[in-house]
Amino acid sequence: MAEEVLPDALAAWIPRQRWYAGKGQGASLSRRGGWSVAAGDAEVITYYVLDRQSSGATLYQVPVTRRDIPLEGVLPIWQDDSSWYYDAPHDPAYSRAVLDLIAHESEVGGTRGHRQPGAQPIVLTTSAVIKGEQSNTSIICRVEHAAPVILKVFRAMHAGDNPDVVLQSAISASGSMLVPKSVGYLSGQWPDRSQPDGVAHGHLAFAQEFLEGAEDAWRTAVRAATAGEDFSLRARRLGEATAELHATLGAAMPSREADSADVDRLLAAMLARAAAAIAAVPELAVYGEAIEAAISAVRYSPWPRLQRIHGDYHLGQVLAVGDAWVVVDFEGEPLRPMAERSELDLPLRDVAGMLRSFDYVAGSVLRSDVELPELPPTEWARTARIAFLAGYYGSAEREYTAHRGLLDALELDKALYEAVYEARNRPDWLAIPVEAVKRLAGS
Repeated sequence: MAEEVLPDALAAWIPRQRWYAGKGQGASLSRRGGWSVAAGDAEVITYYVLDRQSSGATLYQVPVTRRDIPLEGVLPIWQDDSSWYYDAPHDPAYSRAVLDLIAHESEVGGTRGHRQPGAQPIVLTTSAVIKGEQSNTSIICRVEHAAPVILKVFRAMHAGDNPDVVLQSAISASGSMLVPKSVGYLSGQWPDRSQPDGVAHGHLAFAQEFLEGAEDAWRTAVRAATAGEDFSLRARRLGEATAELHATLGAAMPSREADSADVDRLLAAMLARAAAAIAAVPELAVYGEAIEAAISAVRYSPWPRLQRIHGDYHLGQVLAVGDAWVVVDFEGEPLRPMAERSELDLPLRDVAGMLRSFDYVAGSVLRSDVELPELPPTEWARTARIAFLAGYYGSAEREYTAHRGLLDALELDKALYEAVYEARNRPDWLAIPVEAVKRLAGS
């Protein structure tokens, strides 16, 4: 499809949005297709917008609604002599149109709705955008006679399956309560010369049950650590939930034994990241040889089966729902290409990510202005880590012993990533990952 010029007002509006990644680099925007559909007294027009920057090209999904009568309480992006044009997620007509496509598995302009088997039809009453998101746009949809639905609109478009959709749909289909119930999703296609047939396919939006009143586990944990409350029981249950999550994914999705090529590839990637981290953070140089030795030492350790994992697992990706834990946001690390995020990986990578998250709770409390509790935050984190691992491994202590070196190496890999991030963004927090690197490299 030939590139098309965007409306001037839309081209000026896009670089000011939170989900736009090219801030400060100058935008070069053009339309690369899209789709439209009538939605009651509005029209939904979805633009696929290509942005060519010095850092590369990014394709965005930018849905707009056109109305002949202005919406009350919503500012338009632009208007002409006869119509008003709005950021579509703020217009209920858009949510209604997307949910209708999903419910009826309809297709329009190469975009198709897919309904989760067993999902009930949805009649929208009201909708509201969640504020503060960086890379996606999520809409809370109130519906008739059913629990509310959260509709996540993926702004940056990627060829290939989005693991957030694939993994949560598979877990939900198994009957597990570890994720919110899936409702369905939108998939689409767009021109892409890098693809063999010149067309890319990927996910555009995902709808699932919204858990009203749920709190993310990070806030729950920070509150407990600030008050000096023992978190062992909740951490153990989180470990049990994580083990169940991996077992469910292992049964629902492909898995295989790690061979020598897998070990070579994963260790080479870890060593390369370590070298880059040491180059970026001078404080790490003194641990260079120990870091390399700790990573290289696990080459001949027992390796668990490779399978699909969460990929970016930490307390902020878990919700506290009563006494239970529910896991969300399976997109993986956002800076990795979509194809890489869908590769089979080590489930211990998720375990390592959660262990680092407990350390960060302690670091957060130590850096706050509150009076420190009787239970020191570092001791709080230590007991939480022990309880989490006890819950994850259960009675399989021999398995934990066999995997201990590999788990340490993966936690070290994560701490090195954190050190680079903190050095660039929050130097006052750099001590948190550096202390972890010192401990793990020495172990």
